[in-house]
Amino acid sequence: MLHRLTLRVLPRLTLAVTEEQVRKRKRLVMFVPGLVAFAVYRLVKRADPLSDPLFLLLLSGVISAATALWAYKVGRGTGLAILWREDGGRLLGWLTGWIGFLYGAQLSLMVLALLKILVGYDYLLHPDGPAMMAIIIACTSVARDAFEIGHVRRLQRDGQSVLTFPDGTALRALIREQPGAVAWWTLLAGGAGGLLAAVVSGLSETGSTLLAQFLATSLLAGSVALPAYLSGQQRPGGWVAAFGSLGWPELFRFWWWPGLAFAATYYLVLAGAVAFLLRPEHMTGSVHGLIGLLVTGIMALYGYYLGYRRALEDRIHQQVPTSLLRCPFVFGILSKTRTAPTDGTVPPVGVALGGSGRQS
Repeated sequence: MLHRLTLRVLPRLTLAVTEEQVRKRKRLVMFVPGLVAFAVYRLVKRADPLSDPLFLLLLSGVISAATALWAYKVGRGTGLAILWREDGGRLLGWLTGWIGFLYGAQLSLMVLALLKILVGYDYLLHPDGPAMMAIIIACTSVARDAFEIGHVRRLQRDGQSVLTFPDGTALRALIREQPGAVAWWTLLAGGAGGLLAAVVSGLSETGSTLLAQFLATSLLAGSVALPAYLSGQQRPGGWVAAFGSLGWPELFRFWWWPGLAFAATYYLVLAGAVAFLLRPEHMTGSVHGLIGLLVTGIMALYGYYLGYRRALEDRIHQQVPTSLLRCPFVFGILSKTRTAPTDGTVPPVGVALGGSGRQS
């Protein structure tokens, strides 16, 4: 889901994919695959009850892979032959395999886990409703993201500067360039997350429930993402000084989204994989600890990376001030004109986008 964070945390990408005309096309792109996914679900359900989680994930992944390729083509505004010639097999393979199949399967697991943990609607006991929602939600979300990636790629092909393409290449480069800092944040945060989950699990029977683990792990991982993001910006004084220079509303916005929101998402995906694919009778403290370690480590890694890329883009490009992006009137003007203020400056350690980053 790093591509989703990148598209919503870095302002230049956010402005590019939330222009009014782009958003109108995107709604249609999401609507059509949703209908197709529902039709496929009804058709397959006649032959199979979709009560096997693995088969459900495979079906969702295949539908999402086809959806990703189609939505990307629409976003690029060209045919498949040209796509293959200009973008190559590596990019298209990443798109269909990672953004399509794997991301679609992850989203399906998230939906199943969300229904089980927060609503008490267990797919293993009542497969019909959760299976339908898992397929449709995964398909429409993949269509949205693949379309946005295609649109960004089209802008790149048209000569516009796209410093951070959301395919993970920049993250791998950062790991090679700064292995020490990346490892420090990832391992330290991951260790803290694993320890917290194991301790909470051992406190009582309630602490070992998925709901208690969901709350504890999500809160910690979402909180860790904020200092990791500020540290990634590498400003004078470090993340502590940056933290002190920001107001509480600014900090809360980033902690809430993307911090807490994506931490909860990653927990649901991993917990869903364990609950529905491995199906243990009882999750031990070590399993809870492993999930907590992975979720918190991932959020720290991605937070540091996004802070680094945000600071890099601020240095290379003139950026829209965060305060202006929060004004719907100004944001609408910028989206329509596709221009940014030429005399604006970025707050020293501005937190990315705040509420505007969640526009669809």
